[in-house]
Amino acid sequence: MKNSKELDRIESVIEAVLFTMGNSVQLSEIARVVEHDEETTRKIIHNLMDKYSSAHRGIRIMELENSFQMCSSPEYYEELIKIASEPKKHVLTDVLLETLSIIAYKQPITKTEIEKIRGVKCDHAVNKLVEYDLVMELGRLDAPGRPIMFGTSEEFLRQFGISSLEDLPMIRKDKEEEFKLEAEEEAQMKLV
Repeated sequence: MKNSKELDRIESVIEAVLFTMGNSVQLSEIARVVEHDEETTRKIIHNLMDKYSSAHRGIRIMELENSFQMCSSPEYYEELIKIASEPKKHVLTDVLLETLSIIAYKQPITKTEIEKIRGVKCDHAVNKLVEYDLVMELGRLDAPGRPIMFGTSEEFLRQFGISSLEDLPMIRKDKEEEFKLEAEEEAQMKLV
């Protein structure tokens, strides 16, 4: 080691790697990243482990055979369980966002109409959006089979920080035409 500034940087790199990866990382990989041999890297990591332990930090580094992983200190289990048992925020994938935007702008709308716009089945996406309470059933269409009509919920407004559907951004006419052309080109490519 050249100096304490270099050591601080290496420790910071190790922390960043372990934090970002989440799972255990092989010692050889960490050594490669910090550009030191495995034995020196192991000593640096053990030094970090001692620092966390002596400072009673909320995190620690575990050694698992020939790899290391950053984790929370077991002494804070009671506090962690309080937040871990809270409901998770739902992640909206591109498919869910696309389906949600169609419903928001075209409501009331049936699954069949959504599928015509998207060009693919939408059962899973609509069901997830209903489960997340962003979309709800608005009733049934007076047509054969009486399909369910969907629309956005009050939770949708709350989650997106708008007070009414009128606050949704307007799509400019020139952009709308551009979107239609792109959708038609995609549909043609799928047919080929």
